[in-house]
Parts: sequence; C-alpha cells; structure tokens
Amino acid sequence: MHAMNRTDSFQSYRPLLFAIGYRMLGSAAEAEDVLQDAWLRWEAADPAEIESEKAWLSTVVTRLCLDRLKSARMTREQYVGPWLPEPVKTEVRIDPDSISMAFLVLLERLTPVERAAFLLHEVFEYSHGEVAAMLGEQEATCRQFFHRAQARIREGRPRFSPSRADHERLLRTFAEALMKGDLDVLEKTLSEDATLWADSGGKVRAAARRPVHGAHAIALFFAGVVRKFPHGPDQSFEILDVNGWPAVVGRSNGIANLVLSIETDGEKITAVRNVVNPEKLRRV
Repeated sequence: MHAMNRTDSFQSYRPLLFAIGYRMLGSAAEAEDVLQDAWLRWEAADPAEIESEKAWLSTVVTRLCLDRLKSARMTREQYVGPWLPEPVKTEVRIDPDSISMAFLVLLERLTPVERAAFLLHEVFEYSHGEVAAMLGEQEATCRQFFHRAQARIREGRPRFSPSRADHERLLRTFAEALMKGDLDVLEKTLSEDATLWADSGGKVRAAARRPVHGAHAIALFFAGVVRKFPHGPDQSFEILDVNGWPAVVGRSNGIANLVLSIETDGEKITAVRNVVNPEKLRRV
C-alpha cells in the first residue's frame, strides 16, 4: 500500500475513529491525541498483516482509549469540582441519544472494559464476536460486560423521552430568565428535585464546586451569579446543537466561555450541566 493510499485510508475512517474515541473518553482533545497515536501505529504497521483496515484501526483506538481510561480514574478523582464531558458542536442528523451529555455522563458509571463492550456493540453495531476480538476477550465474557453495562445504563436513563421541541422550549425559557436574573421564572422551569452540575476545573470563580440540588437552590445560585458577575456588552448567548441537543453557548468577545445543557421530562428541567472550564470549550 502506497503512503498516499495509507493516508487516504486512515482519513476515510477518521470520523468513525473519532466517534469511538470521543464516546470512550468524553473528551474531544483526548480523542484527537488517541487518533494521533493510532496514526503512528498505522504508519508503522505491515499492510500484509492487516486483514480489515476498519477492524484494525477500531481495535487500536479502542485499546488506546482503555489505557487512557484506566489512568483517568485517578486524574478525575483529583479534579476540582464536578467533572463533565467536553461538549462538541454537532449536526442534527447525528443520533442525539448516542452522544448527548446525559448519555456520556451515564457512561462514567461503567468500568473501562464495560464501556468499550457496550459502545462497540450498541452504538457502533459490532457483533459480540468482533468486540471480543477487539478487546482480546472471550465472546461470552464480552456478552457479560455488555449486559452489565446495559443494565447500569437503563437504571440511570430517565423514564420520559421529551420531544426536541419541548427540550428547546424549556431551554429558551430558562436561558431568558437566567439572562434577566428572574428568580421566579428560573425556579418554575425546574423540577423540585433538579440538580445542577458545573464543570470549571477550578478555573472560574462563579462556578459551583459541588452539585446544587433543588429548584429553589439552583435558581438562587444562578440569580446570585448574574448579580455578582453581570454580563458585559461583549457577552453573547445563542442556542446551538451541542452533543445532539439544543444547548446555550455563551461567548465573550467571540470566544466560548460556557455551554449550558439540560435534561427534561417534557414539562420541567430535571438536570442542568454547565461547562465553563475554558479548556473544554474549544469545540463549540
């Protein structure tokens, strides 16, 4: 295989490889690092030993992600405040439920190998036999990994699947009330047992370093932030597709400084996730 053909082959699989890496790691930056490592291995590999380019590359990326996830546990335990996935701007045509912030957070419940077995079979539609070969495990073992992961994901998924229209309506109402500092409207959009998570990595003063529970407490928190840190003339807000669902993206002088996403039951907001860590806002 000529060098140009090898490059073309790798690039043709790049979207798939990034999709695997991002869902495995919850970080676009780390997924890009993994793809760079995979490219170096691809470049050094003997083409005669590669039966399926897709399977070979998917296996390399998955195993590199597993290595990173095993070391990421300690790093995330030392993270300042709640850790949330890195948001990415997406196209509407992408399956929203396989890339949503809520789904990526649920994946954090799984062990690295459970996460791999679940994603490869459920999202990327590899057979259990193919997954076993990719993970270097017995097929029966991979089935067990998958079923354990599936059960944990089902436990954490909401009972209701709101429409996109209801999701965006609640998000707009919440965002408008937030910009005005309207405590009453903010509270009315939230369910009584709603929770707010804010990911600042310790880099933003106005971010909560612990989860905030309850509609009134969340409304008070946001109203306080707006009062103490009023938006300047260079601050803008827009609703964009982020991780498959509408989310609020804030910018200061054109540079993203927050991504606020929600979960809803169709009538109220049940969860708010606010990413303000500047290192996680480069893809929006």
